[in-house]
Amino acid sequence: MDFLTLFLIYLCFVLAVTALLCLCSGRKESFLTRSVNRASQVLSLVIPTQLQRVTHRALHRLFHTRSCLFVALHVALQAAVFGEYTWEVFVYCWELQFHVLLLLLPYLLLAGNMGCFLLCSRANPGIITKSNAASLAKVYAYDGVLFQRGLVCPTCSVEKPARSKHCSVCRTCVHRFDHHCVWVNNCIGASNAGLFLLYLLSLTATAGAVAAVTAAFLVQVLLLSNAVHGTYLDAQGQEHAVGISVLVQHLFLTFPRIVFMLGFVILLTLVLGGYCCFSLYLALTNQTTNEWCKSRRAGGSPPLPSQPHDRPLVYKNIYSKGIWRNLKEIFKPPTVLERKKK
Repeated sequence: MDFLTLFLIYLCFVLAVTALLCLCSGRKESFLTRSVNRASQVLSLVIPTQLQRVTHRALHRLFHTRSCLFVALHVALQAAVFGEYTWEVFVYCWELQFHVLLLLLPYLLLAGNMGCFLLCSRANPGIITKSNAASLAKVYAYDGVLFQRGLVCPTCSVEKPARSKHCSVCRTCVHRFDHHCVWVNNCIGASNAGLFLLYLLSLTATAGAVAAVTAAFLVQVLLLSNAVHGTYLDAQGQEHAVGISVLVQHLFLTFPRIVFMLGFVILLTLVLGGYCCFSLYLALTNQTTNEWCKSRRAGGSPPLPSQPHDRPLVYKNIYSKGIWRNLKEIFKPPTVLERKKK
């Protein structure tokens, strides 16, 4: 099996696993969840109890408490990619007389992304307190399916406004709760949803720009080496006929770090691009990630006292006001005064 075939199999496997995780993320008792639970039960029989406790504490520390570890990993990955881009790709492209604006585009996008990252991570997502709970409860109506009037958060001891949720990581209720993002170490709510969307879009654009410039450089290398015409020169200057798989292998052997970085950035661009499309869909339909996940299993919710038991609940998004107004609400959340004017 040649190099290109192995590489394509690996890429398809990674994309398939990513797609499976995305499809199963919102389903309660999904096939993925059951498989993980069964695997955990089997592993618990062979793994020592002490090691299980340490692993459980480490996972709880990572995913159920606020931690800067993922922020540090986020910065480290960006530093590694841009270090390689600057050290090799930028220098080579400069020698090949690439346009300076094309070479500087990833840095400009990175600056915008870091600005959105800092603002999103430091912003108040819309924390609900005893002093503002009553006013926030008047902003959105209760739909009677996902959000019901009169529910009190047992931890914060405040009445939960519609579209809010208690975050177990931040240990507070958040208005128009979307999700808790470990990469920015903050909740995404009414007050920073627009910043998070800009952060996500700029991060995807940054990865795409790095991938585009790097791919253009490798194509230029192939053009200069006459490899696209079916031949390439080895280290001794001898000409060889090659196929596509050998071309990829030739580039990998000549620029291993650049090719590895390109593969990583392309995969990152695809994953981020898919998540961007999903986030834009939520923004244009005026939904949150929390609401999207809960609506997929709303049919299994218990019926309300005022509703016949033989009639299942049917979820309907009552918060959508049209594409333009939905998108506007992401960047300018409604207030109690605006609702009264309407």
